[in-house]
Amino acid sequence: MRKLAWAAALAAAMIPGTAFATENGGGAYPNGAEGLDIAALPPPGTYLLDYANYYGADRLNDGNGDKLVPDFSVDAFANVARIVHVTDKKFLGATVAMQAFVPIVDLKVSAAGARDHKFGLGDVIVNPLVLGWNKGNWHYVLTMDTYVPTGRYNKNDLANIGRNYWTFEPVAAVTYKNPKGGPEFSAKLMYDFNTKNKATDYRSGQEFHADFSASYNFNPLTVGVTGYYYKQTTADKQNGLRVGPDGFKGEAFALGPVVRTVLGKIPVTLQWQHEFMAHNRPQGDKLWIKTVFRF
Repeated sequence: MRKLAWAAALAAAMIPGTAFATENGGGAYPNGAEGLDIAALPPPGTYLLDYANYYGADRLNDGNGDKLVPDFSVDAFANVARIVHVTDKKFLGATVAMQAFVPIVDLKVSAAGARDHKFGLGDVIVNPLVLGWNKGNWHYVLTMDTYVPTGRYNKNDLANIGRNYWTFEPVAAVTYKNPKGGPEFSAKLMYDFNTKNKATDYRSGQEFHADFSASYNFNPLTVGVTGYYYKQTTADKQNGLRVGPDGFKGEAFALGPVVRTVLGKIPVTLQWQHEFMAHNRPQGDKLWIKTVFRF
């Protein structure tokens, strides 16, 4: 039963808008969501970025990376609508923008003979202030995303698509890109601060994670590699006490190919990421399809 409860807490560590990953390891952010052009703000206007994501895993690892729970699997489909408004205003020399993310999640979890399925709205992300600087071929972003506990949550369920607590995530990102083509790279660095889940008196530890990519732009085709690294930096606590011998600190590393092209006037990015290492988390594969539309 302890292993089953831990599976419930960990199972969706990589799924946008799902909840039970963060307790006992994992994180609010869907690692690997960003790859190319992470810090390159578009011209002033309003944009829809649509992220279609599938994550599948057939193992849940302990702190040593060994398989922990029998008959474990997670299958999750998510569609995240990201609305970005770029203004013509300047602050500290930076372009001012704002954004919001709305995830819809379909989640199936099996562990030790138990099964659960949830569908609906996940935790919404809001951000009223994004600062972006463009210096020739270099682009920079500073901001902070706030994860709002809007998704459905029940502490007795195996599958949850809400976390039941807030996450505050400072973000710094950089992109190098020559509009005429050639080599490109991007990196997005994040650090998460989680509030307490009042239903379980559980506070997830702080987390560092990074999305990154290196690619070559042939105009209009771009090909390269993308990935992410995740490391929980402080221990989880429940009822004020450290959880387990290692605080259920999670760690993961993933890598895979990325391809981008333009269909008509719509940029389309396809990326796949395989998790080569996972501690206190599920270990599996992700597939992303990202499209960008301007209103």
